[in-house]
Amino acid sequence: MHTPLCKHAEGHPILYMEHGVANGLAGIVMTCHSPMPNGFSSRVRMAPEQFDDYVAMVDEATEAAPPGFEVLLGLESDFFPGMEPWLRELHERADFHYILGSVHWHIPEYIDAFWRGDPFSFQRQYFDHLAESAESGLFDCLAHPDLVKNASPTEWRLERILPFIERSLDRIAETGVAMELNTSGLNKSFPEMNPGPEILALMAERGISVVIGSDSHTPLRVADGFHAALDTLEEAGYGAVSLFRNRERREIAIADARPGRAMAEQACGRAAYFR
Repeated sequence: MHTPLCKHAEGHPILYMEHGVANGLAGIVMTCHSPMPNGFSSRVRMAPEQFDDYVAMVDEATEAAPPGFEVLLGLESDFFPGMEPWLRELHERADFHYILGSVHWHIPEYIDAFWRGDPFSFQRQYFDHLAESAESGLFDCLAHPDLVKNASPTEWRLERILPFIERSLDRIAETGVAMELNTSGLNKSFPEMNPGPEILALMAERGISVVIGSDSHTPLRVADGFHAALDTLEEAGYGAVSLFRNRERREIAIADARPGRAMAEQACGRAAYFR
C-alpha cells in the first residue's frame, strides 16, 4: 500500500486504514516506495528528505485506527546491484514491521543497465536479480515475482523461461525469504496475478512462504482480489498465508484468513495483516 509521496498513488494512510476496516481486515501494512540516492528513479518514489514525513503519515493512521485494528510501518525497497549499502542503512532508520524487495524492470535506470534488445535475455536477467535480492538478506519478502512478463507480453513463453525460474526459486528457497502473491497483476498488460499459478505451484513445492498483497495505489483497492488469492493459494498447494510483525514471519491457516474470521480474531486479540 502506497502514499502520495511516491508521486503515483493517492490517499493518506488514514484512508487506507478506513478501507481496511470496511473490508473486514484486522490490520494493514503500509509499504510505500523507498527513497533512493542521487535522484535514482526519483519520479516514482519519495525523496530521501521525505522519509521522516512518510513515517509520520503512517503514525497518524496508526493513532487514528479504531481499537483492535493496527496500521504497521513497512517499506517497498528496490533491489538494484550496488545499492545494497544504501538500503541496509535505510532499513535501520525506523522500526519497520515488513520490508518488501522489488526488482522494477521498467524504471529507466534498470532498462539502461540491462536491456539489450532481447526479451528472453532480459527475462533471464530479471530472475537472476530476483534470486540475488533474496540472497542479499535485505528483504522479508519479494514483491510481484514475475513482473517482467509485462515487459513484452507477447514474448512471455513460460515453457522457455521455466528452467531459469526454477533455478531462481531454488536459490530463493535456500534463503527462507517469503514471496508475494500480488493481486494487482490482474490489471496489468499480462492480466494475471503475480506470480501466475504455475510459478506459484513451483513455490509451494519448494516450501516458499507467501504473503498476499494488493499493491494498492488508491484506498479503493485495499484487499482487492484477496478472496480469489486465497483460492489460488489453495489450488497451488498452500495451506497457510504468511504475515510479518517486527520483521518476524507468522503463518495463518487459509481457513482462518477467510472473510468473516478477521473481525472475530480481533475480539480474541489476534490479527491478520495484508499489504
